[in-house]
Amino acid sequence: MTRTEAEVILKKVFKLESFYDTQWAVIEKIFKGDRILLIEKTGYGKSLCFQFPATQFEDTTIIFSPLIALMRDQVNKLKQLGINASCINSNQTLNENNRIISDAKENKIKILYIAPERMENSEWLETASQIKISMLVVDEAHCISMWGHDFRPSYRRIVNLAGLLPTTFPILATTATATPKVEEDIKVQIGKNMSSIRGNLLRSNFHLNVIKVKSEDEKFIWLGRNINRFDGNGLIYTGTRSNAEIYASWLEFAGIPSVAYHGDLDGITRKNIEKGLIENRWKCIVSTNALGMGIDKPDIRFIFHTQMPESPIHYYQEIGRAGRDGIKTYIILFYNPDEDTDLPLAFINGSKPSLDKYDKIINLIKQKIMGETDLILASNLTSTQTRVILADLIDQKIINETFIRGKAKFEYKFLAPKLNTKLFEELRETKLKELEKMIQYVDIDTCRMKFLCDYLGDNYTENCGKCDVDTNKIIKKVIVQDEWLKKLEQFRFNNFPVLNFKSNESNLINGVAASFYGFSKVGSTIHKCKYENGGDFPDELIQLVLNAYRKHYGDLKLDLILYVPPTESGDLVKNFAIKICELLNIKISHALIKCIKTQPQKIFQNHLSKMRNVCDSFLYLNVADIKDKSILLIDDIYDSGATIKEIGRYLTLLGAKLIAPLVIAKTVGGNIK
Repeated sequence: MTRTEAEVILKKVFKLESFYDTQWAVIEKIFKGDRILLIEKTGYGKSLCFQFPATQFEDTTIIFSPLIALMRDQVNKLKQLGINASCINSNQTLNENNRIISDAKENKIKILYIAPERMENSEWLETASQIKISMLVVDEAHCISMWGHDFRPSYRRIVNLAGLLPTTFPILATTATATPKVEEDIKVQIGKNMSSIRGNLLRSNFHLNVIKVKSEDEKFIWLGRNINRFDGNGLIYTGTRSNAEIYASWLEFAGIPSVAYHGDLDGITRKNIEKGLIENRWKCIVSTNALGMGIDKPDIRFIFHTQMPESPIHYYQEIGRAGRDGIKTYIILFYNPDEDTDLPLAFINGSKPSLDKYDKIINLIKQKIMGETDLILASNLTSTQTRVILADLIDQKIINETFIRGKAKFEYKFLAPKLNTKLFEELRETKLKELEKMIQYVDIDTCRMKFLCDYLGDNYTENCGKCDVDTNKIIKKVIVQDEWLKKLEQFRFNNFPVLNFKSNESNLINGVAASFYGFSKVGSTIHKCKYENGGDFPDELIQLVLNAYRKHYGDLKLDLILYVPPTESGDLVKNFAIKICELLNIKISHALIKCIKTQPQKIFQNHLSKMRNVCDSFLYLNVADIKDKSILLIDDIYDSGATIKEIGRYLTLLGAKLIAPLVIAKTVGGNIK
């Protein structure tokens, strides 16, 4: 097929006039059965490079993508064009996924999107062997490389699949960001004569800026004062879930329509916020990096970062979600030299689990064949740590993955080699150097866009002429007025985090905390009372909790107050609940007790272990009190929520009509995406 012939089809099927030169170069290679890595900026049109040839192949094209939002969006657009496309993902029901698989087996689907995690399922692997495949596509291919900014162990299984395919079978890997080192690693991983095509990464409509600050307060105040001066709608990226909630609440308090987005939200809420982003429902969405990849919105007018990313590649990937329509777009990074390297350093140091954690998993698997869930519980590691360790042990041929009754199990290999840690040390050193480059970006006196493009291997870019360095418009100081300081202080004592509990599994409703543990002096006050013999929680905490109660629950009629029985803090919560009871004039009961001894939840590293620790550990002595009652459930600190969920489940079984959680503080640690 010539380019002219292809563009006739392009206009008829996709309603587009012509290909970019690079697009056609990629498509030509695909038609020849080549393996290609395409590195092109966000918004360029990488998806057309596989969607067009997919429509011309006889059988199904499979696209591995980690982005459910992108899958949904692209499938909807393809269907509107009359192209039979579907996706398989965890947000759909088992029946929906099975129907799509059945259609694929019957060759009724032209383009099929799949989450890489499917490769961990033996039933899917067996099914895939029955689908006639014309092309394999690996989207977000940087996830294959441990040197990349978003390595995912499940991507290595795609590599295994690619290794089984003939050298004449077309494979396309795409990414918007890959350093030369990552580019080479992807090519080695997929192998068999893979070539790469790298486009120009310059974003000529971007106005890059850095604002140095002396405190977190200056970030809050600058955003509150200035965000409405920017046209359109945009994103604000934070480093943690709690910061996403705090910044969104602050902007709302300042009269700026905002909403928080992060991985702790349920699927329906996330989908609603994604839809609201497209519809410009808010001035800005404040998010962890969980939002953005795969969102097809060309007119995001600004992206601000309140926290320094780990590397220039992270930064370019995230800002690349803005201004895809080519219109003027503002990019701002806030940086506090005294504090803002702490979080990325913590991410880097935690990117690989410690060696004793590897030893723990190895020793467990040496004893017997185990599945992932069993290993998480037995090792007291997080699910992420466990998956990273398992992927590394498989790579180093220390363990084998096998499937027993459709579920992945792991067994120790006879005469397995010792764990090689040299690669881990190299990886950490590489990440530390990347962070140094990000710090260098803050202080450069040359073009910021050229710095990013050079780092990513695009050495042909001229100065952008639009960044704060090129235009000599660097903001050197944030002016802080007393009125804004007072407003921020007022916000701190009126910001009440929501606790997400609502589900179909119990009659728990979403609760409220009086503050974030580390956002004000609340955390230090609680710590003093619990661990330094500081006595009962003071009156200022009681008043704060009452304010949260009145704002969140309003006129909700409650019949009974219960409190979470202590593990190690004596009568602190009991005495606190009694004072709340007297002020709200709601009856209190002391009949909720622990019927078995539990460990402090803080010693457990994963939610599964926390849930198991408290499972069936509570007893209510006067069951008749509970039936049809609306209950206020009080505790001091919310962390994983496992204890309150278990009590909510138990009280629901006893007939409670509604359980409303109320706590003093919500923790902020460890919640990243």
